[in-house]
Amino acid sequence: MTYFFSSESVSEGHPDKICDQISDSILDAVLAQDPSARVAAEVFTTTGMIMIGGEISSSAQIDFQNIARSTARDIGYTNPDFGLDADSCAVLNVVHGQSPDIAQGVNEGEGLRKELGAGDQGMMFGYACRQTDALMPLPIQLSHDLVRRLSELRKSRTIPYLRPDAKAQVTVQYSGRTPIRVDAVVISTQHDPDVSLEKISQDVQNYVIRESIPSELLDEKTRYYINPTGRFVIGGPHGDTGLTGRKIIVDTYGGWASHGGGAFSGKDCTKVDRSGAYMARYIAKNIVAAGIADEVEIQLAYAIGVSTPISVLANTRGTSDYSEEQIVALIRDNFELTPAGIIRSLGLNRPIYRQTAAYGHFGRTDLALPWEDVTRAEELRRSIQLVASR
Repeated sequence: MTYFFSSESVSEGHPDKICDQISDSILDAVLAQDPSARVAAEVFTTTGMIMIGGEISSSAQIDFQNIARSTARDIGYTNPDFGLDADSCAVLNVVHGQSPDIAQGVNEGEGLRKELGAGDQGMMFGYACRQTDALMPLPIQLSHDLVRRLSELRKSRTIPYLRPDAKAQVTVQYSGRTPIRVDAVVISTQHDPDVSLEKISQDVQNYVIRESIPSELLDEKTRYYINPTGRFVIGGPHGDTGLTGRKIIVDTYGGWASHGGGAFSGKDCTKVDRSGAYMARYIAKNIVAAGIADEVEIQLAYAIGVSTPISVLANTRGTSDYSEEQIVALIRDNFELTPAGIIRSLGLNRPIYRQTAAYGHFGRTDLALPWEDVTRAEELRRSIQLVASR
């Protein structure tokens, strides 16, 4: 069966990603002082303004204004012509403490149960497959590579007319579950007003697409759509408002695998919509690396205030010699699935999150993220034999 699948990514200068990065910069700053803090930082941005809200319960002393401005400055919003200037924009802070009703269900020794409970109910998914070396679906991996390359060229001034906001979308043709070629590439990149579309198109093809997508995936039938409206000068928060948590499919698997619906950025890892998704990816990646399945999707589900997951599901999509019941037993035998266990085993109560807030949380070969580690694979290869012999 032949079919086509598309995924998109956005640059660090996209308005929603500005907000994600500020939210995670706040989280990192709090965790650096107080690893047991409770953080749910939300950010909104529009023309000339950044607003910070949410709930934070911590002893940490945080300069919210400085964090917001320095993050925007690092991204490249340093010119009033961009509609957001890090040094002159308004920064509003309306953060308050966590609800005591939620806190008593999460804090160890409080509420109906005495162990550290999940910070919310919900279901989380993790996925891995053999389409790429990073064990990620190819369309989202290529889309990330394109927008990351645009950012590199902008910051190095190799293409000096680029501005921070950009999007990329890649359509891959599949035969069964195997990617065979790239059918279409869509790139929209913000630019200075005095550059021609022809120049942008030439530069993006030569320095972005051909440097990011392997040549064997491109052919004479591949279609290219570069700034397809013809002009993209007004962008960032001046073109569209930004909000934390509005790019969850960009953050995960580009739509190829399921998403439980919860956003990641700005949340400490007692919030299982973040930590549960990280653990599910960690489990899935180690199962695939172990050769137990060629692809697998893991679902974990939690109830607020309850430490153990209320369900665990593994779906190998017919790519494993083991039953899915055996793989669930393998997961329960080998991984800590309580919030406290996840935080402990992956070391999640430390400031590592700002770097994840653009270009995806998974498949990051450029970062040493604990949930991307596959050192459990050999252990799982041995353990599945014991499970299968029961």
